[in-house]
Amino acid sequence: MATILCLETATTNCSVALSVNGSVIAFKEDDSAGYSHAEKLHVFIDEVLKEGKSTMGNLDAIAVSKGPGSYTGLRIGVSAAKGLCYALDIPLIAIPTLAVLAASVEEGSTVIIPMLDARRMEVYSAVFNDDKQEIRETKAEIVFESSFAEYLSNNKVTFVGNGVLKFKEICGDANAIFMDEIQPSSIKMAVLAEQKYKKNDIVDVAYFEPFYLKDFKIG
Repeated sequence: MATILCLETATTNCSVALSVNGSVIAFKEDDSAGYSHAEKLHVFIDEVLKEGKSTMGNLDAIAVSKGPGSYTGLRIGVSAAKGLCYALDIPLIAIPTLAVLAASVEEGSTVIIPMLDARRMEVYSAVFNDDKQEIRETKAEIVFESSFAEYLSNNKVTFVGNGVLKFKEICGDANAIFMDEIQPSSIKMAVLAEQKYKKNDIVDVAYFEPFYLKDFKIG
């Protein structure tokens, strides 16, 4: 039974959860318009540990959302996670941000396409099946009216994340379901982190870097 601290900072949502055996026992997040991560992340970590009646010494691993996403958010989250892993001598688990978004979708769609805003008409996207398994890798791509037609032609497709608004404006397909108000949250990391922990699917703390996918401006 693993106790894992989950950090999600890939977007404006600064989110921290404490999970035991894949179940969240304490949680704190703030999705302000600006990035509050530098000021709030460590405060949230302390508050979540207190709420969960736990301590740093009880942690078996740290899980962090690895991107893609905001350069600023990812850098702060990964730096905090690596620092804690070094200090506590515990493993680091990296969770793809788009997998966290896909986990936010309940039953009802054959295909799930999480999207994060990548500026202009570009999004970071991937494609998952209804079992939340990735069936198309993460890409940075410009969306058009015809985008994802091969999935929409025969399936109900849920588009989730803050990049969805760009596609929602130009997509008129009846099979499209839009969840544009959902942000990646540490609550949805717990089960994914537990699965990786059991398989010893961890990353090298010394060399791990966020998955930025492409160069872009800080912010």
